[in-house]
Amino acid sequence: MRAALAALLLLFAGAAEAADVMIAPTGKLRAVFLGGNPAQGIQNRITGEVEGVVGDLTRELGKRVGVPVAITPVAGVQAVIEAVRDGRADIGFIAYDQSRAGTVQFSQTYMLVKQTFLVLKESPLRSVEELDRPGLKIGAGRGDSIALFIRRNFERATIVEGTDPSPATAMRLLSDRAVDAFGGNRQRLTTVAREDPDYRVLDGDIFGVPQAIIVPKGKPSALIAVNRFIDDMRASEFIKAAIERSGIIGVEVAPPSDR
Repeated sequence: MRAALAALLLLFAGAAEAADVMIAPTGKLRAVFLGGNPAQGIQNRITGEVEGVVGDLTRELGKRVGVPVAITPVAGVQAVIEAVRDGRADIGFIAYDQSRAGTVQFSQTYMLVKQTFLVLKESPLRSVEELDRPGLKIGAGRGDSIALFIRRNFERATIVEGTDPSPATAMRLLSDRAVDAFGGNRQRLTTVAREDPDYRVLDGDIFGVPQAIIVPKGKPSALIAVNRFIDDMRASEFIKAAIERSGIIGVEVAPPSDR
């Protein structure tokens, strides 16, 4: 009996060690995310700790494989991809888009982030359904998920890509009348409208951006482990609870997917 128990404990220890090696080969789980995207996470200015869904998920994954974690905010999608691709991070949090695949592997979707548009207070526009019209200029951050969506789905409006998806870029383009509306995630744009009465957010959402976890290419075992982790986090309602704790609006748990 003792021999069987010892063998079982060794098996569990081996499985944990294997998961550690697959996901965190350096002995520390290094994660990167979009520092300017509050729907993913926010770095506490006093403690430096990353709060929000990304922080909760990374710390839970680290706990499961038995390693400490380091969570780093970076500027831009490409920075997330490059950090994972080049081995400076083990996992990264970005929205899935086919154009971003190739140098990294994407997990299944774990969360959906709703997108909408910011306009000037006096704009005649009221709903996202009014945007795809001739003569309208629709802004988005270059390479941002909503910019990719607009390019594929808007047939009549003109897209104007700013240097980045930041609130500062949105406000500048709108105040300069370079665009009629600027797209981004609902939480980010709602924060702008709350802080500056010269802007408001349109009614309605355009689509839910599929948030995924990326791992380096050529590591199928790591991808399998991350997908199983997401399945567990969804089934246990851990992701739902993390979203509720974050207080972020326009975010919801994604249904199971094949990717």
